[in-house]
Amino acid sequence: MNIAYGVPLSNAWNRMKKALFQPFDIGKWFVLGFTAFVAGLADYRGGGGGNYSNKYGRSRFDWDELVRFPDIACNWLDSHPFWFSLIIIGILFLIILAIVLTWLSSRGKFMFLHNVVNDKAEVSKPWRDYRKEGNSLFLWRLVFGFIAFILFVLFLIFSFVMIRNMYFGYYSFGGRVVIILAMIFEFLAYIIIVGYITLFLNDFVVPIMYKYNITTSRAWFKFFPILGRYMGYFILYGLFIFVLGILVVLCVMLFGLLTCCIGFLLLIIPYIGSVVFLPVSYTFRAFSLEFLEQFGEEFTFFPKTAETGE
Repeated sequence: MNIAYGVPLSNAWNRMKKALFQPFDIGKWFVLGFTAFVAGLADYRGGGGGNYSNKYGRSRFDWDELVRFPDIACNWLDSHPFWFSLIIIGILFLIILAIVLTWLSSRGKFMFLHNVVNDKAEVSKPWRDYRKEGNSLFLWRLVFGFIAFILFVLFLIFSFVMIRNMYFGYYSFGGRVVIILAMIFEFLAYIIIVGYITLFLNDFVVPIMYKYNITTSRAWFKFFPILGRYMGYFILYGLFIFVLGILVVLCVMLFGLLTCCIGFLLLIIPYIGSVVFLPVSYTFRAFSLEFLEQFGEEFTFFPKTAETGE
């Protein structure tokens, strides 16, 4: 079996051009962009950063405050009951919001997938037709997210204990080096494993659910045989997607600079950003299907009459 990466990507690119530009229909863009927006609701990530400065204006990291953080936090919360209540309410709100977004995006993934496979721009029909599959995906993602979160919290606790012990001199220099390397390795392993599971779920398991109208667990069991037989190809697929993601980021930066930052503003606006980014999300969605189709007719998704050429 000859498994390629460039050919599926080329086919996906051609499908995107045919669907979005031949002919160009702004109404279709907004409908497809909406389904892509809903599909990616729970996939968005945010971040921020800042500098800590002491009272003398010099930026430095206070290890003493870090190792005593639990005691400092408990004392502060105990002396500020009002803020403690607000924090609890805020955490509960974020949890509820995350659950709602995960449910919506689980349903949305089948909406967007349906439109890509059939070259359509529909919302209500795929929302109704794939309700069972969307709810199954939601429950699976909810459980997986909870497990991944617990493991991450356990890793943070373990790392904090190790850092605290190293700070108080409980380990030799060699022991500290080994512990630091072990923590880095464990963190990278966690990121890679969770990343690959998420990638395989979105790119392969969801399409299998869509094709056979089955639950998430059954789709995983249908995917496992080819994953085990062609593990190397799927690992390379993840690396290929990673490289493509870097190229996309570079192109987005170039797009933003060439448009005097107007492009950046459009991309960060909810929904509008999904419409502007539609050629990329459409190509990536089609690429995963084209790649999976190489592993047998049972993984054929696109109608045989569909054209992928110019």
